[in-house]
Amino acid sequence: MTETTYGETVLLLGAGARSSELALAFRHLGAGVATVSGDDDAAALTGLIDEHRPRYVVVDTDAVATDALLGVADREDVEVFPTPRAARLSLDREGLRKLAADELGLPTAPFWFAGSVDELTAIATHAGFPMVVKPVAAAPGEGESVLLRPEDVAPAWELAVSGASTTRVIAETVVEVDFEVTLLTVRTSGAAGPAVHFCEPIGHHQNDAAALESWQPQRLSPIALDSAKSIAARIVNSLGGRGVFAVELLVRGDEVYFSDVRPRLQDSGLVTLRSQRLSQFELHARAILGLPVDTIMISPGAVEVSYSDGEDKDVSGGEMHAVLADALAVAESDVRVFRAAEVTGDGDASWLSWSTATAQDPIVARDRARRVASAVRRLR
Repeated sequence: MTETTYGETVLLLGAGARSSELALAFRHLGAGVATVSGDDDAAALTGLIDEHRPRYVVVDTDAVATDALLGVADREDVEVFPTPRAARLSLDREGLRKLAADELGLPTAPFWFAGSVDELTAIATHAGFPMVVKPVAAAPGEGESVLLRPEDVAPAWELAVSGASTTRVIAETVVEVDFEVTLLTVRTSGAAGPAVHFCEPIGHHQNDAAALESWQPQRLSPIALDSAKSIAARIVNSLGGRGVFAVELLVRGDEVYFSDVRPRLQDSGLVTLRSQRLSQFELHARAILGLPVDTIMISPGAVEVSYSDGEDKDVSGGEMHAVLADALAVAESDVRVFRAAEVTGDGDASWLSWSTATAQDPIVARDRARRVASAVRRLR
């Protein structure tokens, strides 16, 4: 349903807890928001635009085809974020890596592309082990595996191409690094032209398939931090548009390598709900609407994002109250619990939770967030 609003209208393509939070950020700035699922072709998307007449189309999903966005981006009365080029490259590892390494000269791990299992075998023989193999067109983590010995090549190839839209893979040498970071980079535009703003680096760790932990700040040396900002600015300015970009980087001492960039909000950035004056959602909404932003971190913080897959579990009001009471008894904590089937329409998932905490030190914040998440896991 179209809202009555004094501001601009945003057509938000996406579903889930993150999209709901982003829609709220736009509404707080006076914008009317129409949220629809993102699996639309060009004709369906055109129909939605004719129905809602938005000033901005904001994509918060990988499901929208690039050709659908291209048709919309040609209209003079609508702006599309991310740009169709950024959306395409975020799902095209071959194109993105060639842009980063060949055109922009960014430091990356050594990489090769293969179009058959024989080519992948030859690359592994030449480059050695270990190697990471990923499909060139897939969501982060999908179809990814690590090769440790020659007999791993064929299974890795099958995993990468099964269900993929193309039979090409990227093979990367495993670079020994100290840690990985997400550098949230906000690209804005104003009277003086485009500008980029950087949040404090975010460290992250995938505990298992059902839990992601991230914290802010992840300390970098002054040299590494300058390198990280330079890499992020160059890739983001090349992609263009406005909003928050999650730039993924590998860090070893003072050396920084480009890994990936995603032109939309990510779960690792949920820590900003507690750590920053403006969360990633508020930054994204402000940048897209052409409003001023700031990336001030007010406290070190941490988040554990937990996904519970399986049969929906019935939880009584008393059980929910007891779980929340234990979780929120942790100092400087907060928690958001979603029944995932209601948020995403996925009947196979039961609960999604964002367990956050702050402290004077990110190590303490991480410990607090883990304790909050531990209490919430009783809902499984």
